[in-house]
Parts: sequence; structure tokens; C-alpha cells
Amino acid sequence: MQARAEARFVRISPQKARLVVDLIRGAKAGDAINILRSTNKKIAPTVEKVLRSAIANAENKNDQVDVDALVVSEAYVNEGPRMKRLRPAPMGRAYRYQRRISHIVVAVDEKNKG
Repeated sequence: MQARAEARFVRISPQKARLVVDLIRGAKAGDAINILRSTNKKIAPTVEKVLRSAIANAENKNDQVDVDALVVSEAYVNEGPRMKRLRPAPMGRAYRYQRRISHIVVAVDEKNKG
């Protein structure tokens, strides 16, 4: 039984968020929380919050779920819409740059018994 959670429109580039999300993919839920606690990145607390939400969703779906047996089955980051901004440039011109936004998805599943 799979349970998932997602955080949408997070103000960080997907490239930076993927560095943290790649650390927890396939890990046990408890170990993943410890990894995120010790990761020195700005996005780590947000990913931890999404992971805890996925664990809570698993508990709400099924009362008999064993939280210690949960594993991060899916963890990925998609790109959201980009915010276009202008930076003043010399001689009255303007340089255009983009502020990137991420959608973070974490899914947990019970480890196969067998």
C-alpha cells in the first residue's frame, strides 16, 4: 500500500532540490529522516516535512501499517512554472532571468514481506 505527499511551488531550483531528494530514495523512512536532519542544504527541512506528511498519509490510509517498515519508494522533483524577472543592464537595457520553482513528490510503501 503506497502513500504519497507532495509540496508544490517551492521556491528553489529543481536541480538543487534533486541533490537532497536523491539521498533518501530507497531508504527506510526513519533513516531518511535522519539523513535529512544531517544534510546541510536549505531545502532539507522542506523535504523532511513532505516525507513526514507521506508517513502520516500512510497511517491514515491503514491503521495496521508498520511505520518502521515503511520505505521511500518514490522521491522526485519536477519543475514548476518559472517567474520571469528583469535585471537592469548598462545603457538602459535589461537582462532577463528566470526564478525556478519546484514540485517535490515523496511516496512511501511497506517493505515487501517475503
